[in-house]
Amino acid sequence: MFAIVRTGGKQYRVAAGDKIVVDKIDGEAGSSVELGDVLLAGEGAELRSVEGLTVAAEIVAQAKGEKVIVFKKRRRHNYRRRNGHRQRHTILRIVGIGGETRSADTAEPAQA
Repeated sequence: MFAIVRTGGKQYRVAAGDKIVVDKIDGEAGSSVELGDVLLAGEGAELRSVEGLTVAAEIVAQAKGEKVIVFKKRRRHNYRRRNGHRQRHTILRIVGIGGETRSADTAEPAQA
């Protein structure tokens, strides 16, 4: 089963067991979150109702993205500005869609 969820102004196609990188969501690594803004859900070519449907996810890590350099320059005015930015993001593991959860025998082994 798959679902299209919206978080942080972006849309993601997810299924149980997927890992996605989204804009920062509050929470510690290991805690669980629910993504309630489900736009579409289905299995194969069949779609199902999204009324009251939620996507359960687990926070794997809080991280920062690659550095983006912002450089401003105005010709012939000796004006140069260099600035850097690293966007914060959250890595999520999708546990289940609706009432379905990923079984323990197909789950990845926990890393110590």
